[in-house]
Amino acid sequence: MQLEGSCHCGEVTFSLTSAHPYPYQRCYCSICRKTQGGGGYAINLGGDATSLKVRGRKHISIYHAKMKDEGDKRAHRSTAERHFCSLCGSGLWLFSPEWPELIHPFASAIDTPLPVPPEHTHLMLGSKASWVEVEAKTKDQQFDVYPEESIAQWHERLGLTR
Repeated sequence: MQLEGSCHCGEVTFSLTSAHPYPYQRCYCSICRKTQGGGGYAINLGGDATSLKVRGRKHISIYHAKMKDEGDKRAHRSTAERHFCSLCGSGLWLFSPEWPELIHPFASAIDTPLPVPPEHTHLMLGSKASWVEVEAKTKDQQFDVYPEESIAQWHERLGLTR
């Protein structure tokens, strides 16, 4: 599926192809919640990094989250790159050098109508904010940390690959 996305002010637009366009995975970690999730979580999609086309690249800022594992004295800088519009602050996509073939656009930045997922995965619930109510349905899966099932595997399991 071809995805078209943009920031709120329109100075950055982008497109990419996605074999995994269902916005099903809700991440409640503090990084996603604070950088992208006004409702307490963020939703990332899966896309082909080689297909990414960007207009307005000069207006993009990149943020590397500070992460501190339990027991660590100091925080370390995440290798993952969160891309934002430097003018309006809209979150656009996440790129991790650990998976260079993937781009994870934030569902909130996508302008293309997305398919409605038949179920959701709620992850990183162990670090969700106390005020957030998880609206899980019967088929939904819930995890305190990351599930073993990838975005691609979820789509394959449900027969939703394109």
